[in-house]
Amino acid sequence: MPSSYAQRVGERLRAVRKQKRLSLQAVEAESNQEFKASVLGAYERGERSISVPRLQRLARFYNVPVDQLLPREVGPEPAWSQSGSRSMVTEGTGSISTDSGSHALMAEEDGKVTIDLTALERVEAPERDLLRRYLAMIQVQRQDFNGRVLTIRGEDIRALGLLMDITPDDMRHRLDALGLRLHA
Repeated sequence: MPSSYAQRVGERLRAVRKQKRLSLQAVEAESNQEFKASVLGAYERGERSISVPRLQRLARFYNVPVDQLLPREVGPEPAWSQSGSRSMVTEGTGSISTDSGSHALMAEEDGKVTIDLTALERVEAPERDLLRRYLAMIQVQRQDFNGRVLTIRGEDIRALGLLMDITPDDMRHRLDALGLRLHA
C-alpha cells in the first residue's frame, strides 16, 4: 500500500492509462511528446508530483474527469448507502460489465443491455446528452474508462425509461432505433 499521496496519485494515473490500453511510449507519441514516457513513469511511481494544470491536460488527453486521476479518500460509508437498499451500481458484484473488444450489441436474458459507446458519440437525437450523462455516471462509479462498450442492468434501463417517460421495453426499442444496443 503506497504511503505518500504522490504514490496514490501515481497508482490512479497508471490504472487509467492501462484501462485505456496505452503504454507509456504510446502516451508520449499520441500526445505529440507533451507527456514524455519517462516523466509520466515518474508520476506513476510517485517519484514526482504532478501539477494541477498538467493533471488537467492529462485528464483531457485520457478523456476522463480530473477527479478520476486522484485517489479516493478512505472514510466512512455515506449514510444513504448504509440503508440496506440495493445501490444503483455496486462495484465488484458484476452488476455492470464492460467489454472493450466487442462491437456487437448483446441483450442478455436477465434484462442487461450492452450499449455501443462509440455509436453514442455519433447520435444526434435529443436524448443523447441524457444518455451520455447517465452512462458516464456508471463509468465513474465503476472507474471504467476504456469504454467502447458498456453493459447496463435492466434496472438501469427502467431508470432511463422513467427519465424519458417511456416503458423499459420502449427504452430498449429506442436504443435499437438509435443504433446503440448491441444484440448477440
